[in-house]
Amino acid sequence: MTTPANAIDHLQVIPSGGALGAEITGLDLGHALQQDVVDAVYQTLLDHCVVVFRNQHISEEDQVRFTNYFGRAVEHVREQVERPIKEVFIISNIQENGQVIGALGNAEITFHSDLSYMQKPGTLSLLYAVELPTTGGDTHWCNCAAAYEALDDEFKRRLQDLRAVHRHYIEEQNPPEIVDHPVVRTHPENGRKSLYVGPHLTKYIVGGDEAQSRALLEQLFEHMLQPHFIWTHNWQVGDLVVWDNRSTMHRRDPFPADQLRLMKRTQIFNDEIPY
Repeated sequence: MTTPANAIDHLQVIPSGGALGAEITGLDLGHALQQDVVDAVYQTLLDHCVVVFRNQHISEEDQVRFTNYFGRAVEHVREQVERPIKEVFIISNIQENGQVIGALGNAEITFHSDLSYMQKPGTLSLLYAVELPTTGGDTHWCNCAAAYEALDDEFKRRLQDLRAVHRHYIEEQNPPEIVDHPVVRTHPENGRKSLYVGPHLTKYIVGGDEAQSRALLEQLFEHMLQPHFIWTHNWQVGDLVVWDNRSTMHRRDPFPADQLRLMKRTQIFNDEIPY
């Protein structure tokens, strides 16, 4: 049942004022949403690339339900400790009985688009903050559509037909086949073009000289990582953040190993091939 607080006239969008990102207020994601509210949330995501909901108190079932409004929540490709709700992927450095309960530890994770090493990579990702360190662990997003649009026409023509290989640094995470994607991808819903390369997972340009490939990627990374394309989210417990991997990439700051961080992630992937 939809609560009055989740009515469409209670929804407010507060843009971050940065390169991307907006906060939505007036919704309690622990309760179901009507279709007009879902449509408004999704349009906000398309417009702003990243959407933040603060002060949420949701169960894993709530998070999966909310994710399913925008596609189909699926189990992450990485192995994890056996869980009753398999669509939820735990990101944490917490140990129980000598075993880490989640993935990704406490180190920095450099800029990437989720699961770009898959033939059908991440579409949307959702991350819910349960426990946070007192310092570090912020997430930074890059507006890859704005970065593409800022290139001059000659550079855009140079990139037009190029493809790049994406590969996870842990070899066992990769599919059997080599995966490549267009350097410039087109968003299937709003038609915007975005740069689809990142320093964490993009390895080389297909068919090019190795030195030239590296030089071109470094030039693109330097361009994309200019501060005016980046927005940073300072996490609070109860935050649920949704982002569109088709038009963004993101990185995580490191945090002290002796401080605990617990995040619950759901994801929609394996339904689109970048074009």
